[in-house]
Amino acid sequence: MDNGTVYVRERGSLRRVSDIVLAQPKPVSSCRRTNPFVTRKEHFIFTYNEEGSLRYTTKSLFDIALLFVADNIHHVDSLVGFPEQIGDRLFAAAEENRVFLNADVSPKALQLFSDAYGDMVLGSLCLRNRFPLLHERMDEIKTFNSLKSLDLFGCKLGDNHELFQHLTSTSLASLVQLFIGGNSLSDAGLQRLTAPIRMMQKGLDRLQLLDVSYNPISERALRYLTCLPELVTLDVSGTSLKLCTGLKTTMWNLLGLTHSEKPLDTFDHSRCKTEGWAEQVVNQWETNGSQMPKQRKIEESRTSALRFFGRQKFVREVLNAAPLICANVDEAEKEKLHFYRPAANTPLSKPVPSTSNHQATTSRDNGKKRKSVEERDSSYQSPPTKRSCSPALTAEDIDLLNSY
Repeated sequence: MDNGTVYVRERGSLRRVSDIVLAQPKPVSSCRRTNPFVTRKEHFIFTYNEEGSLRYTTKSLFDIALLFVADNIHHVDSLVGFPEQIGDRLFAAAEENRVFLNADVSPKALQLFSDAYGDMVLGSLCLRNRFPLLHERMDEIKTFNSLKSLDLFGCKLGDNHELFQHLTSTSLASLVQLFIGGNSLSDAGLQRLTAPIRMMQKGLDRLQLLDVSYNPISERALRYLTCLPELVTLDVSGTSLKLCTGLKTTMWNLLGLTHSEKPLDTFDHSRCKTEGWAEQVVNQWETNGSQMPKQRKIEESRTSALRFFGRQKFVREVLNAAPLICANVDEAEKEKLHFYRPAANTPLSKPVPSTSNHQATTSRDNGKKRKSVEERDSSYQSPPTKRSCSPALTAEDIDLLNSY
């Protein structure tokens, strides 16, 4: 196989492939009595018998072919149509050969599996307070196009992160839960995140849960969330929003959400975890990144260089930055601002704006009075089931659209 010709049968015809460079096989030494352990061990299974003597059996042709394909996974065009069992074993073989640690091969290999097997590769991804991993493996993370839950809490995204464009793209239309709390996201950042949705009605069509807690957002930013038609639960704890009648009124009018007196279990971090074939791959990335002496030396050199220029305080704050956590127990246990959409067939029992109750009372009065109340409070009749984007674009929206 080193210098041989590769033939491929495609659509009933046999053709020669000349532009594929196969992975170099591992160096093999001759099996001699002086060193009996240097046989091609990837083709044999070594065991010991009851007497303690070494014995080996050959692997099946399927296993040998599986290892060969795993070593050359970057040459595979598509896995669409292959059974899930084959894909699972092939993914495990590639993971065992540490293919996904190679930054040059892993994005294409993961894209190959994601296109063929979807959320079986990765259906839920938790990167909570793991911002180094997010920035180091951005290309690979973007290949997971069937995620249903994504936790980016405390990843220091800011207002202009490149990941925003991916979150609102059609390639991630399956997303149901999104946690972007603790990312220093302001009103402008939330406006930029939702701009493609509000202008082109694309992206996050299925989003039901959104966590924007511990971000410096104000009540003004809530109008940017009206473009999410399926939004059911929202967490705005630790923001500039304060629980009052005005906030309940705004939340009801814009999003059709009411305040939950008890914290919702859906925002409990223990429920969010990484699930799928690539679960161990994500752990390998983090372990490999923390054990790279070369990277550690680079950071030490960078620290020394910046300290030389009088920026020691800045270096200490950046390189030793801890994940975003609550400052104390009181802050962690303070009032949670969780909002949810009540069931359509269930009468509202939570405290809602008084104008809604007033409308229910005045509905039994004369027609003229009821008509005036309905005209004034028409937006309070029932939680909006589907919200449409405003047809008029502001100057800020136009500038954002031009920036993409």
